[in-house]
Amino acid sequence: MARKSLIARERKRAKMAAKYAEKRKQLKEEGRWDELDKLPRNSNPIRLHNRCKLTGRPKGYMRRFGICRVIFREMALDGKIPGITKASW
Repeated sequence: MARKSLIARERKRAKMAAKYAEKRKQLKEEGRWDELDKLPRNSNPIRLHNRCKLTGRPKGYMRRFGICRVIFREMALDGKIPGITKASW
């Protein structure tokens, strides 16, 4: 489990990126780069990092499900993800 502060920081960045998205887009279209520089750094969506929704783990993230590989495996084996079965041949 990731530290709670890292999970909270990532949520804060996502919220700020959503808040300033329209303003950033407008400033880029108009070419006002000096005003764009004055916006908060965390308002840039590049600074976001995908994390598992359940544990906050940053590595092994599966975009399609929004969780890490470890939790995915546990949930798949328990039958909690519809349509996912363990391969056997």
